[in-house]
Amino acid sequence: MVWESYKRYEGPDAYDAIVVGSGIGGLGTASLLARHRDWRVLVLERHYVAGGFTHTFRRPGYEWDVGVHYVGDVHDKTSNLRAMFEGVMAEPMEWADMGRVYDTLRIGERTYQYVAGRENWRKQMQEYFPSETGTIDKYLKLIEATVRSGKLYYAEKVVPPFIATGFGWAMRARFLRRARRTTREILESLTANQELIAVLTGLWGDYGLPPALSSFGVHAIVAAHYLNGGAYPVGGAGRIAEAIVPAIEESGGRVLVSAEVAEILVEGGRATGVRMADGEVFRAPVVVSDAGVANTVRLLPAAAPGRDAVAEAARRIGPSTAHLCLYGGLKRSDADLGLERSNLWVYPSTDFEGDLARFAHDPEAPLPFVYISFPSAKDPSFVKRYPGRATIDVITAAPYEWFRRWEDQPWKRRGTEYATFKWRLAERLLDTLYRAVPAVRGAVDMYELSTPITTRHFVHHPHGEMYGLAHTPQRFRERLLKPRTAVRGLYLTGQDISVCGLAGALAAAYVTASAIVGRPLFPKTTKQAR
Repeated sequence: MVWESYKRYEGPDAYDAIVVGSGIGGLGTASLLARHRDWRVLVLERHYVAGGFTHTFRRPGYEWDVGVHYVGDVHDKTSNLRAMFEGVMAEPMEWADMGRVYDTLRIGERTYQYVAGRENWRKQMQEYFPSETGTIDKYLKLIEATVRSGKLYYAEKVVPPFIATGFGWAMRARFLRRARRTTREILESLTANQELIAVLTGLWGDYGLPPALSSFGVHAIVAAHYLNGGAYPVGGAGRIAEAIVPAIEESGGRVLVSAEVAEILVEGGRATGVRMADGEVFRAPVVVSDAGVANTVRLLPAAAPGRDAVAEAARRIGPSTAHLCLYGGLKRSDADLGLERSNLWVYPSTDFEGDLARFAHDPEAPLPFVYISFPSAKDPSFVKRYPGRATIDVITAAPYEWFRRWEDQPWKRRGTEYATFKWRLAERLLDTLYRAVPAVRGAVDMYELSTPITTRHFVHHPHGEMYGLAHTPQRFRERLLKPRTAVRGLYLTGQDISVCGLAGALAAAYVTASAIVGRPLFPKTTKQAR
């Protein structure tokens, strides 16, 4: 798809609403306002492609998705999440089921599989840990109860302020009883078996914090999200934005790329539009920020109502983890190499927190985890577009501080020292890949390494963070992470007011659009997503 560039834009300068940022939270909000209010919405994206972490990039003979590795529930056509996607898209998408095994964990020398379907997953875990069958049953009931209580917690973000003031505490209380505790605290109240705890929390990379640091609230949401298995967008993650944008355009809206917003305009305590980096002004009575809380604070005038309180809340929470991602291209097909659709998580030990801390202190320490994904194997259409080729993503966490000294240097021109550091990290990721998947040794045709300052450059997250604000217990206690702000007409959307991931960002779009419209917009289905 060819995106419309702001530099060539010759349209009106006034809209019903302006959305800053084109992640799925922003695009989804714009689509819902267009569809339910027939509003003309302008979406402004500073990158040269739309879609946020759903965008795709290409090199000769290859393409990679940068942020979507799998999604739960969408392969079930009756699920609530599937209906939510269809509710923002101009045309339906295909999702490829990843099959029986969607995640494989290697912890030290031991291997464990996550299999699709609640009962299948339960039986598999009980086979691994026959003395802990009761614990596993309690764990499943606990994550499901936590997710159910989360519905009222998130509903409180949508209800009118007078209801939230009077009854908000009651709507939040049941979820917060567990979300204000860490994942490790909750699980150690169920069992002392550290191997079992490691296996149950082995997908912590999906939300960025190991069990002693993460809120059990996010762990429960993510774990339940995948109980029914995983799926992948047919045609790649770039298809998601391509399917949503026409729904915005049908009501006269536009999505512009290479469009950097310098300031959100606030007059008399009300948002009135935005000023672009080149000085151009767009006006609208409603402004929605999908730029993340930290960036939204930066875009607001110093005297804007509530700005300092939101900035302080973001400081208390802190940014989520940054990461390295090695994008590998192979001159052989997935079938030739025997590559699986299942993701592979490789951990040196069950001491997730200790391994992460040691690596943050010393780049030569063992990698705290390595996530290996085979996007070409997950997408049945890839072989038609790139016959005889395959792609791999290899990811680990990395502190932003390692790269801060290069943050102001231009992309691809950061000097020899940076290149040497990147090369060493890439070699370590490749070494793990070859040991974990020996079939690919000798088949890697090319690779590139993305660092936290690569993320900062393209997605504009100040610390190269993957998941916006960190998913700590403190995050869920903050009352300001909701769509309405103290600036009248200014709303927030995206993962910072929900949870991380594609489903979290899409849920935020529904939460924000519902708050703007004044009624719930979530689709009604006979079956709820897990």
